[in-house]
Amino acid sequence: MFCLFPHQDRYVVPAAALTLIPAHIPPGRAVLAANLETALNALWDAAPRLGDRITVIGAGVVGCLIARLVSRLPGCVAQLVDVDPGKASIANKLDVHFTTPDRAQPEQDLVIHASGSPAGLTAALSLAGFEATVLEVSWFGAQPVSLPLGEAFHSRRLTLRSSQVGGIAPAQRSRWNYQRRMATVMELLDDPVLDTLISGESPFADLPQRMAELSQNPGGALCHRIVYPAAG
Repeated sequence: MFCLFPHQDRYVVPAAALTLIPAHIPPGRAVLAANLETALNALWDAAPRLGDRITVIGAGVVGCLIARLVSRLPGCVAQLVDVDPGKASIANKLDVHFTTPDRAQPEQDLVIHASGSPAGLTAALSLAGFEATVLEVSWFGAQPVSLPLGEAFHSRRLTLRSSQVGGIAPAQRSRWNYQRRMATVMELLDDPVLDTLISGESPFADLPQRMAELSQNPGGALCHRIVYPAAG
């Protein structure tokens, strides 16, 4: 079963909070379900069209998942942008073109920002073509973000939209619920390439120390998996 819940080894939730993991999906890959749900909802909000030139900025887990989904859209040309050139190897495994911000192709039909950095959002605005949409997926919390909205933002008639997985995208909301969305996520997990995003794992007992280490020095980590002890 998959359950979106804070890390602890025992908890009580309603049965509706659980999603059955299909037998052919490795449970270790299913830890990506929450991030893949975010990626799916982001693409619903972005509403890409076949043949679009699409840029995803930020090669973290969510950005990589969005880029992987985009790369499978017929006719679309996708580029994954990150300041870390080392992410090129991950993008290659995901079958997505990688580039750094200084080499990214401009005049994009759609730009999806998922880097969590204000500089990344500024880059997103600079890469968007005339009347293009920039979709913001990052979570900045209480951090103020300054944007160059006085440059080409108005003359190019850009649209800046937000996406948040807590609400189902408006175009789907009348027919979809969270259970149906999660069931679709389980279908999308049938992609062995996604195992590339698991960059390491640690025992549950080591979680406090490991989280402190990763917060200080991520070292290119993507999804660091936590392994719980077997039930006694």
